[in-house]
Amino acid sequence: MRGYHRYPTVMLEAVASQDLWIWHAFYGPSGSQNDINVLQQSPLFLTQRNGTAPKCPFYVNNHLYKRGYYLTNGIYPTWSVFVKSFPYPHIPNGKKFKRQHEAARKDVERDFGVLKSKWGILNRPMRAMSVKKIRHVIYTCIIIHNMILKDDENAIAPVHIRDHPVELVFDDTVFNKPIDKVTHWRLKYDLMEHLGEIDLPYLLVDSDDE
Repeated sequence: MRGYHRYPTVMLEAVASQDLWIWHAFYGPSGSQNDINVLQQSPLFLTQRNGTAPKCPFYVNNHLYKRGYYLTNGIYPTWSVFVKSFPYPHIPNGKKFKRQHEAARKDVERDFGVLKSKWGILNRPMRAMSVKKIRHVIYTCIIIHNMILKDDENAIAPVHIRDHPVELVFDDTVFNKPIDKVTHWRLKYDLMEHLGEIDLPYLLVDSDDE
């Protein structure tokens, strides 16, 4: 899941999994900017642009996808690496997908709440005035947060193997694949069909929703 949290003047971008493990954090853009502007400044897709991102292929609905994806809200662009919910679903599978999508995205918001509850310094205005100092404090809290998850054995995949350093070479032809709109819509449809075949009683559509 991918999300943002506004501090008094600056925004924090984070990617978290269901176990609240924070895989990516980017702090620094002004709080007056929207999600798209922060996305354009974020280093999250640098490895995608230079073709060094790790391969994580998977099959959904008999279709092969070569890279992972992030659950996002509706403001994000229609890239193949973003999965957005349906704003007004009409069919049962679409409603089921929307409920599961919204439930899963709450994890990243819950992660921000856990960070603020653990570290009081994140829950009040900081005395440090420079963005650099505040960034170091936030990154330190995130690192310790992940260490606690690992020590308590609550992390799904606590081992992170760092890739070998690769020279950054921006290649727009490589980056065209993650921003492919056709793959975006096909992936969302395949995920909806896949989810519709799974028996999840808590996602049953109420008669009032029909």
